[in-house]
Amino acid sequence: MKISQHAKNLVPSATLVISNKARQMRAEGIDVLGFAAGEPDFDTPDHIKEAAIQAIREGFTKYTASGGINELKDAVVTKLKRDNGLTYARNQVLISCGGKHSLYNVFQALLDPGDEVIIPAPYWVSFPEQVKLCDGVPVFVDTAEREGFRLHRGLVEPLLTPRTRILVLNSPSNPTGAALTRKELEGLAALALERGFWILADETYESLVYDGYQHVSIATLSDAMYARTILVNSLSKAYAMTGWRVGYTAGPKELITAMDGLQSQMTSNPTSIAQRAAVVALTGPQEPTHRMREEFARRRRYIVDRLNAMPGVTCLSPEGAFYVFPNVSSLYGKRHAGKVIGNSTEFSAYLLDTARIAVVPGVEFGNDAHIRISYATSMANIEKGMDRMAEAVKTLG
Repeated sequence: MKISQHAKNLVPSATLVISNKARQMRAEGIDVLGFAAGEPDFDTPDHIKEAAIQAIREGFTKYTASGGINELKDAVVTKLKRDNGLTYARNQVLISCGGKHSLYNVFQALLDPGDEVIIPAPYWVSFPEQVKLCDGVPVFVDTAEREGFRLHRGLVEPLLTPRTRILVLNSPSNPTGAALTRKELEGLAALALERGFWILADETYESLVYDGYQHVSIATLSDAMYARTILVNSLSKAYAMTGWRVGYTAGPKELITAMDGLQSQMTSNPTSIAQRAAVVALTGPQEPTHRMREEFARRRRYIVDRLNAMPGVTCLSPEGAFYVFPNVSSLYGKRHAGKVIGNSTEFSAYLLDTARIAVVPGVEFGNDAHIRISYATSMANIEKGMDRMAEAVKTLG
């Protein structure tokens, strides 16, 4: 059978691979603690679930418009005005099957073969793969741990070429948790306007920020930047709705129309029931999200302290999201059972095999000195997992 080059060149999501392996080990009776998945351990709030149940009872189970129901588009418009100070019309919003689908639609609509997309590293694993699927070229800009993995104009400008089409901003970041300041955004915005490329702002983790950090949408900086920004968000993280698969894009009408046309041929509409629930999530009580953020903040403080207490491990405190990205490279070269650990993949395998904890190697995010640990799990699991990791680190010789 002849398989397409697109399919053969695709790198599977390491996060899903490792999460599935840990799940299989648990099914076999092995006590594995999962720190790989980017999924809140909280249940979807009851008022959101009730809206879905009501939709089923009312028979709201048929096709909707391919780009989503007007009620949900209006809820997104309301949310963006309330939380971000941004004004969009209904025809500037597209509802899709999760944030990942929204991002893929953007790349499909904007990229021609050979167009370049600048992606800050460390990066979310799907950004470069989606760009390649659309025949684009990922161009990585390395951010430095010593600078808090911060992105600024001086890093981006040397990489610009006549083929530069998009700069991806994921703030707060998966995997580092780094969140950009207004000043950093202003520098990037000025560069985008000078050189004429798009800003794709993935704001999935905007509501999960800590220590008084105030999220700023780059589209708010000026009318010109508003016109140059494509904003993508998801209900998965903020409302513990990962399985519901609802995301959205806000941007110029012409682009949204093009994306809607693409979506109509690829998936048609997002699930009708999930859309009804999403309306209630965006317009209803926001206290469950606030409580979730407070709990994540508590876990973050604990896990950062525990990691920094381990010999050979250093960890910055993230400003947002629910991941830590500790540097474990000082442990490379150490041995266990006669085998030398030489990189993040081997160290992650060691933790899974020896400590029975599942983490993601940093190389999958473009930085082999680190591993990613999700603290979207219970404090009891975090405490047990950190105990296991500390013992595993101590065992290395």
